[in-house]
Amino acid sequence: MGVQVEKLEKNMAKLTIEVSAEELEKALQNAFLKNKNRISVPGFRKGKVPRQMIEKMYGPEIFYEDAANELIPDAYEKAVEECGEDIVSRPAIDVTQIEKGKPFIFTAEVAIKPEVKLGKYKGVKVDKIDTAVTDEEVDAEVNRERENNARNIDVTDRAVKDGDKVVLDFEGFVDGVAFDGGKGEDYPLTIGSGAFIPGFEEQLIGAEIDKEMEVNVTFPEDYQAEDLKGKAAVFKCTVKGITEKELPELDDEFASEVSEFDTLEEYKASVKATLTERKEKEAKDEKEAAVIEAIVNDSDMEIPDAMISTQQEQMVNEFAQRIQMQGLSFEQYLQFTGTSYDNMMAQIKPQAEKRIKSRLVLEAIVKAENIQATEEEFEEELKVMAEAYQMEVEKIKEDLPEKNAEQIKEDIAVRKAAEFAVEQAVEA
Repeated sequence: MGVQVEKLEKNMAKLTIEVSAEELEKALQNAFLKNKNRISVPGFRKGKVPRQMIEKMYGPEIFYEDAANELIPDAYEKAVEECGEDIVSRPAIDVTQIEKGKPFIFTAEVAIKPEVKLGKYKGVKVDKIDTAVTDEEVDAEVNRERENNARNIDVTDRAVKDGDKVVLDFEGFVDGVAFDGGKGEDYPLTIGSGAFIPGFEEQLIGAEIDKEMEVNVTFPEDYQAEDLKGKAAVFKCTVKGITEKELPELDDEFASEVSEFDTLEEYKASVKATLTERKEKEAKDEKEAAVIEAIVNDSDMEIPDAMISTQQEQMVNEFAQRIQMQGLSFEQYLQFTGTSYDNMMAQIKPQAEKRIKSRLVLEAIVKAENIQATEEEFEEELKVMAEAYQMEVEKIKEDLPEKNAEQIKEDIAVRKAAEFAVEQAVEA
């Protein structure tokens, strides 16, 4: 296997990767073995047709796609190692030659990690953040705890009000025809939560239990389902149950039930201490973000678009995984919120670019200050991983590839670089 690297503009590169004709032949044979039971040739039973006969009838191209799909991942991975470039995007693959008896050649266009011209990173000036906690903030936190401890009371003698939680059956129609994904049964919905498309929940106010009613809405122009964008829809809805919250009295009894304290005064003092600690943590995070942003603004780097796109995809995928852990598929989330994958990608782009630039300047500080992870810090990180995965530290060490271990050490060094920059900052 061979690889050639052509540097392009804006930190992009094209890898031209060549795989031997012998390796291509093996992949073609594997493609034949994989597909022979699905190919029919008159006079032969399925699975008994010689490869030469299939290629004569359908052309050798019949196995090219499967062969290419088999060869590309491994060949690309080896090419990345061989070329020595720091690649920071998914490859854009293009097959340039695939023919029996000849080498298999394809190109991979990739982004290369940009160099950073580091600006001022010592003595960065940032605003001091007030961490004082007001009585109003304490009261708001206490009231949130009251909300958390509210009882849900079944309601049978009135219609739906704003703030109620209802159990709902619904089915949506466009031009009198039911559409896919528009039906739900025993769906829990809090009125005023904004979980459904605009205008839906408000029309349920006044609905009575077990009485079918119609909700008229118009899907947003940027709705994720193409066939519903901008369309007027009618939902036939039946409220099957209503519950409302009953808040506990704000007194010593409440304080003793929700905390370790006997009096409301002691409980509020504890809440204030907790809020102060939280504010101080948030202030620390805000200070770090402000310091890094100032360093980024004073530094110079050219970020390839492919690097940003890859970061966007990663962030959207991370969000989808979090949603799935909450019991909701990503597709359902898009449908309920009336957005689309493309819209999410566009909305997250500034954040993705900011994350990339922050990481790059911190890596530049690591290099400038020769910051390294100590063995003790690495061991501590492995302990955290072991606890998270409920594994022994030694087992983590045994299974951890060297590449992943180096990445962990790099991440530790980057965190230390952020701490260094914050320590060097000046509060105005």
